[in-house]
Amino acid sequence: MNFIIIVSDTLRRDHLGCYGNEWISTPNIDKLASQSVVFDHAYTGSFPTVPNRTDLMTGRFCFAYTDWAPLSPKYPVMAEMLGKAGYVSMFIVDTPHLMNNGYHFDRGFSGWQWIRGQENDRLMTDPVEVRLPCAPAKLRGEARTVTQYLRNVSQRRYEEDYFAPRTMSEAARWLERNRKQDKFLLYVDTFDPHEPWDPPQYYTDLYDPGYQGEEVIYPIYGPANYLTPAELKHMRALYAGEVTMVDRWVGMLLRKVEELGLLDTTAIIFTTDHGFYLGEHGLTGKVVMLYEEVTHIPLMVRLPGMRSGFRCGEIVQPADVLPTILELAKVEAPESVQGRSFKPLLEGKREGRPFAVSSYAIIHAPVEAVTDLRLVNPYEWAKLAARLKPSTVSDREWTLICGAGDFPPELYHLPCDPQQAKNVFAENRPIAEGLHRQYVELLETAGTAQEFVAPRRKL
Repeated sequence: MNFIIIVSDTLRRDHLGCYGNEWISTPNIDKLASQSVVFDHAYTGSFPTVPNRTDLMTGRFCFAYTDWAPLSPKYPVMAEMLGKAGYVSMFIVDTPHLMNNGYHFDRGFSGWQWIRGQENDRLMTDPVEVRLPCAPAKLRGEARTVTQYLRNVSQRRYEEDYFAPRTMSEAARWLERNRKQDKFLLYVDTFDPHEPWDPPQYYTDLYDPGYQGEEVIYPIYGPANYLTPAELKHMRALYAGEVTMVDRWVGMLLRKVEELGLLDTTAIIFTTDHGFYLGEHGLTGKVVMLYEEVTHIPLMVRLPGMRSGFRCGEIVQPADVLPTILELAKVEAPESVQGRSFKPLLEGKREGRPFAVSSYAIIHAPVEAVTDLRLVNPYEWAKLAARLKPSTVSDREWTLICGAGDFPPELYHLPCDPQQAKNVFAENRPIAEGLHRQYVELLETAGTAQEFVAPRRKL
């Protein structure tokens, strides 16, 4: 069996039609969902971008022992494991953090290709003068990243020149050349719809036509109160336009798989790393508090010969993807793998996780808590985010957000409060304590150093 893994960074599940969205066009991903097992309770694990890919590649919960860091040689990775079983593997990405600054996520792959220029990738030094789309004070990182990004894309002319189109096109060309390989792994990773958001204008016009104001394409992470209602609406349209563009080019790649006659021999996995706040909870970005908009992610798996349109209500996480692939490929998982294969779930059995943990790296000393995070000045939020790194524990019905030291816990009952607007920790403390016990047990079984577990034993 061949494997194609497609990761679309920062793609909110509730912005896909197959997960209930009614205003954003995603026909190609929705079609894939109709042919797949769609997981309704997939949750991110290690957070954000780079830790998530470490979970995917190693099958481990890396938040328990490392932070945002290069791929460590300590543990075997997906491409190495499959390579020993005779798989030819290819790594095609435009997500910059996987390759720049020596992060080496191509490790073990037979070949790799990095489409340069996303975000603050140091690709172009010109044009010297760059026109920003809004006031610099509204941009994350004091406009440095956006300035570099606009230089990087200054020669772009057509939709085919955008990143998701280029990445998916390279993947399609690789399939054309390698369709006769005995067995292969193709890993495709596009940074879109991660910000900066600047899809072709006709995509944005689908969702906010006629807008004339500033375009906040790379918003500050934190309270959204620096944006006008019109700016916030347009920010959502920019993001939605990116989602629709990604959908179109994922569809192109999927059609190529079909045209090459590979559907009957290839498993296709589509997912993301996390979501993004677009005004929910009064926030923009993906910082500090890990609510459902960020932690609850799309995941769908299409297997050859599998009955279509099947939805699974069991809990799964990114660390479970690798052991699943290994079981499907009939490759024994090494002892280093902590995830659980969800192959039984693909067959309609009920053997999912009882709960999920989504977390920043916990290998930091606890810090003094802030009573109301929404009162923090948006321009100080980045400093706060570097210090407050909580975890979220979810069991489909309840969600607990907890940290260490004096961090004030939050508990939400999702059936009654899907927007997570009312913290009911005080009146449901026994439920919170039960979730917290499971969380601490996971930390211990994941090999977390006791010096970091100890501050989190108390809720």
